Amino acid sequence: MDTDDGMLPVEVPVTTPPAPRPAASASRGRKPARTRTAAAAELPVARVCVDVGLAHLDRTFDYLVPAEAADTAQPGVRVRVRFGGQLVDGFVLSRAAESDFGGKLGFLDRVVSPEVVLTPEVAALARAVADRYAGSLADVLRLAVPPRHARAEKVTAEPPPTEEPPAPPAEDAWQGYPAGPAYLRAVADGRAPRAVFTALPGEDWGARLADALVAALAGGRGGLAVVPDARDLDRLDAALTERLGTGRHVAIAASLGPSERYSRFLRAARGQVRLVVGTRAAMFAPVPDLGLLAIWDDGDDLHADEHAPYPHAREVLLTRAQLTDAAMLVAGYARSTEAQLLVATGWAKEITADRPALRAAAPRVVPTGDEFQLARDPGAAAARLPSVAWEAAQSALRADSPVLVQVPRRGYLPVVVCQRCRARGRCPECGGPLAVPDSGGFPVCRWCGHTAGGYRCPECGGRALRAAVVGARRTAEELGRAFRGVPVRTSGRDGVLGRVPDGAGLVVSTPGAEPPADGGYGAVLLLDAWALLTRADLRAAEETLRRWLAAAVLARPAAAGGRVVAVADASLPVVQALVRFDAAGFAERELADRRELGFPPAVRMASLTGSPTAIAAVLAAADLPDGVDELGPVPVPKPRNRPDAPDTERLLLRVPRGKGPALATALRAATGARSARKDPQPVRVQIDPLDLL
Repeated sequence: MDTDDGMLPVEVPVTTPPAPRPAASASRGRKPARTRTAAAAELPVARVCVDVGLAHLDRTFDYLVPAEAADTAQPGVRVRVRFGGQLVDGFVLSRAAESDFGGKLGFLDRVVSPEVVLTPEVAALARAVADRYAGSLADVLRLAVPPRHARAEKVTAEPPPTEEPPAPPAEDAWQGYPAGPAYLRAVADGRAPRAVFTALPGEDWGARLADALVAALAGGRGGLAVVPDARDLDRLDAALTERLGTGRHVAIAASLGPSERYSRFLRAARGQVRLVVGTRAAMFAPVPDLGLLAIWDDGDDLHADEHAPYPHAREVLLTRAQLTDAAMLVAGYARSTEAQLLVATGWAKEITADRPALRAAAPRVVPTGDEFQLARDPGAAAARLPSVAWEAAQSALRADSPVLVQVPRRGYLPVVVCQRCRARGRCPECGGPLAVPDSGGFPVCRWCGHTAGGYRCPECGGRALRAAVVGARRTAEELGRAFRGVPVRTSGRDGVLGRVPDGAGLVVSTPGAEPPADGGYGAVLLLDAWALLTRADLRAAEETLRRWLAAAVLARPAAAGGRVVAVADASLPVVQALVRFDAAGFAERELADRRELGFPPAVRMASLTGSPTAIAAVLAAADLPDGVDELGPVPVPKPRNRPDAPDTERLLLRVPRGKGPALATALRAATGARSARKDPQPVRVQIDPLDLL
């Protein structure tokens, strides 16, 4: 469907035919370790993607298939080839009757394994992702196919399951969402509906995603769902096991270890299971006959891969949905601006709850900065725990209910300043920020670990420090003194609680580590809103609402006494969106502001990071599309542990969404040209990076 500006929100780049392939390097340099005398009688040419991290070699190379490997050197298998005088890994992408190269071709050195681990569908997806992110196919295939584990391959392949498809899920679980039952029916009927789903507070989202996956399986097709972290994966895994039993799906995560991860990957590649769930490590999983792709909480930055070419799981799944004509479900309690763009352009429909269902499920949200609260408590604007928050916690504890306290920062005192002049405490050795790790402890540098026992402020000479930001552990200590006799637990980086039993108690958590409570929390307190809203980040408000909603949905409904207290100014749009539980309305407003200001996702952006000379070389070599805007460059702070590192800059290139593929193509060609010239200074190229500031 065309968008309002004549383009799709998800661009699938069209790959141009490759240039004539040069002879494989087996015909020059060192001689192959083995002497081949005959090539395969049928389709003797194998087109191979070699695992070489050089941008100018991002194309396939032709090799002859030895007669003895004619049956095993099939498309999708791992091979070893001689390239540049060395043996390197590669994948056979296809077989051909002849090569368009007129010189002498070398032979495949050997077939590493006859296991087909790269399906044609995933190979096409990897090529599209590489083109979209100005990367190379070899880099994407490293993310798509996990490293081989020989022991896992030795396990005898079981035949595909012969069980009858499960019954379609009951639609009554989606009755609170007017468009929900119709979406499930469309998936079960084999159609390809696309939806952005906003879950109700307290909703068992794992069960709802499991419903959609079971609907795809009931229609005779496969499904793939990606979640941010291991806790979410456990929840979805348990929901699918409850519905289907064991053995009909696999859960894939990078934390499983090489053997177990590869074993589960093989089960999908061999067609033994048709449902795969996982973290972003599963976004390229080879699911046969895809019918549904789903992603939970697409605004979480864990969905962005840290390895080149830095793809985002949401964009990978959206591209995959277009290539395979599969259904798509972007789900969450909050809504990202990228998801809102899909709705605004008509690419997807929204699935939201009706107002009666929302009122019945939502807790009561009270901001501390409105006129009524300030009239009752004039000090609420400056207090970290105003009276309304105190009263909400006391009321929940008297009702024998747990209380959740969300604190943006971990640690004890993560930021300290001079008590006299308020200058930030800096390490006398390296200039890094000082923090106090424990009660009564000395300030310690967060960069080099130096203990500044005899600290003296370089600005005013003062020796006393005070807290500028209070962390989760200090908050738990303060609450323990304020609510004597009440157990206080923390959940964060040092240890994430799985679940909280019902009963009076305080849980202090950092964002993303909030444990659900049996029966829900009686009160949820959202502290230190300024620490989230004042971050130098384009997505600060969007991320703040996402984190707040993740905690607020754990509270009991208002009818059961559930309250959420946000220590923030009630006039802020993000606070108003929390009060109304209106994630869709806030995302719509954010998208309108981004359109007006020319920021993603209304436009496409590329980030170039490197030395000034290297960035200038990329720009000189790139045939950039018309109308590109250059923002910057600006200096990039040096790494903490490398103060002597060379100076680097960052330049942003902005184009309309319709010219995004042309921008990526130009930058990929420019990096390839620099790679061919062996320019020594690298440039990091990122398309649509999450952090723009």
